[in-house]
Amino acid sequence: MKSRKRQLELIDKLLTMMDHLRLKCPWDKKQTFETLRTLTIEETHELSEAILEKDLNGIKSELGDLLLHIMFYSRIASEQNEFDIGDVTEAICDKLIYRHPHIYGTVKVKNEDDVKRNWETLKLKEGNNSIFSGIPSSLPEMIKSHRLQDKAAGVGFEWKRLEDVWGKVKEEENEFLNAIKENNKSSIEEEFGDLIFSLINYARFINIDPDMALKKTNKKFVDRFKKMEKSAKSEKTSIESLSLDDLNNLWEKAKKNI
Repeated sequence: MKSRKRQLELIDKLLTMMDHLRLKCPWDKKQTFETLRTLTIEETHELSEAILEKDLNGIKSELGDLLLHIMFYSRIASEQNEFDIGDVTEAICDKLIYRHPHIYGTVKVKNEDDVKRNWETLKLKEGNNSIFSGIPSSLPEMIKSHRLQDKAAGVGFEWKRLEDVWGKVKEEENEFLNAIKENNKSSIEEEFGDLIFSLINYARFINIDPDMALKKTNKKFVDRFKKMEKSAKSEKTSIESLSLDDLNNLWEKAKKNI
């Protein structure tokens, strides 16, 4: 591991490189907050993939890309005399000190739940109109549901027993099935949403990230289906021409890695 002095030297090196690129590179010169935005989102997803794959070298690389983007945004803002990387760093330091009075002040906490409740209370004191104010509307809906529930739990709006959380899942399942029986499209959609929401809450309650869980399931499905396609090809046939029974047989083989 590098010393703190060396880490700071490398951060300074990256800042200097960012200055050079902004002044001399035709592509870097043209970038704006708006043009970088979609690239930043892409880099974030690439980091997520590296984390899922437990690829430590990949994580290191993708963190570097995100760090560059932070430097880039700060450099653009400094050209507009708005803020620089120092202001960004100072702002997050001030925020961390303010929101951790149990570390930098005299507040006493017993556990993680106390910390989260204090955090949300302090955010409201900062001028937010709601505990949900900081959740971006553009978040994928599954992630947004998880964050909404987490925020609500942070101020005490939370089930106390795991069996009650699962009871809510079963309740929403019954309401969904009743809506199907009634063949009411609007109700079916609403109750399906409620069922998903309650499942996400259950996942959160048992410390499972539902988005990550679904990503893994999607990847597993793709991997198995590709094995099916490979098996069909090895038998000189196309997967589109197989019967459902044949497809199910290939699926079971793929599950067993045959």
